Amino acid sequence: MTLASPIAPAPDAAHSRRPAAVRWAWLFASLALLVVLILASVAFGAREVTFDDIIAGITGQAESLSALAVQQRVPRTVLAILVGAALAVAGATMQGITRNPLADPGILGISPGASLAVVIGIAYVGLYNPWAYIAFATVGAAVAAVFVYFVGSLGRGGATPLKLALSGAAATAAFLSLTSAIMLPRVDQLNNFRLWQVGGVGGVGWDQIAVVTPVLIAGGALCFAMARGMNMLALGDDLAAGLGERVGRTRLLCGIGAVILCGAATAVAGPIAFVGLVIPHLCRLLVGADYRWILLFSVVLGASLIVGADVVGRIITRPQEVEVGIITALIGAPFFVWIVRRTKVRDL
Repeated sequence: MTLASPIAPAPDAAHSRRPAAVRWAWLFASLALLVVLILASVAFGAREVTFDDIIAGITGQAESLSALAVQQRVPRTVLAILVGAALAVAGATMQGITRNPLADPGILGISPGASLAVVIGIAYVGLYNPWAYIAFATVGAAVAAVFVYFVGSLGRGGATPLKLALSGAAATAAFLSLTSAIMLPRVDQLNNFRLWQVGGVGGVGWDQIAVVTPVLIAGGALCFAMARGMNMLALGDDLAAGLGERVGRTRLLCGIGAVILCGAATAVAGPIAFVGLVIPHLCRLLVGADYRWILLFSVVLGASLIVGADVVGRIITRPQEVEVGIITALIGAPFFVWIVRRTKVRDL
């Protein structure tokens, strides 16, 4: 992806850099937060459990119903970590290659595009294989990304942040309408689809996790490999090209990595919005503008957000649950408004 809008100046060094000691301190604090949330995810839910139940459930020696409940929470927690990290890294990558502070897989219509592709596969192809789910979701995410960028590029000024956000919102509405139109006549599948469309990490076993994990690792590795290129893009296309960076190649590879992450995460957990918007901005506040650190922190903080949202969703309406997608929307929507007002939708 590329922007035709005027090149934004490089971030001021005093504000884009953080001392190494500060970055490492924040990293250890973030990891500690993630560990606490993981423990909470295993310990809290619809059924109250004891410490012995937790040990038995984790070690696979569950005999009581409480220990079995803990055993079911472990893959759920692992999936929350994977999905949160994937969506956060995808969002940070999209913001890096478009220099758009509003870039997010949900806002730009990429997650809804992946969802539409999965629903089409279920309704008309009869998808049942996890690999097929991921393939359809990834293709749908890629098509949605190209479509939104094409629409946002039309007219004077090219693909500005505001036009991309508006085209993404329009595409999201269209994709969701088509998805509902396809599923409404299929009453037998509607209830499961309704829960999946909201976005959640419950009801997934180790077999699905084993399938999606290598795909997420591949997409994440591609994004991390291009972190230096994203730092160069932050200087502006002309300057980056003058310093030897192959701008088009960098954007293409970063876009492929982000689409893989978004498609695979959506296939297994449904469309969860705002993670890719909130987390990269928080990472910049903590560690500055270096994408090598932003991506690393996105993994930890993105995982923390989804795990924490899942824990909150299980507790606030116990014994019922509120899906993760609803919790992240409650967090992300006000943040989205704040970003729009703060940045006036200018380039990063």
